Amino acid sequence: MGPNEYTIVASAGLAGLAMLVAAGLSGWRGWLALKRTEIDQTHAPASGGGAGARIEIADLKERIRKLEAIAAGVDL
Repeated sequence: MGPNEYTIVASAGLAGLAMLVAAGLSGWRGWLALKRTEIDQTHAPASGGGAGARIEIADLKERIRKLEAIAAGVDL
């Protein structure tokens, strides 16, 4: 094999590697988009945003209040 043939083989190898990397990156982005969609669906507020959402917010505020009291060293 002459120097030209090595260049052609190396170029073809690099092109193949680039295609594999591009396909992997595309798959990774698709998987991330799928996971984002799943997370958005699981954490979506209840339809109507009624009492359930308000109770959940009140519960979270209570948890934050308790954590702040613990951080300040106050016994509850």
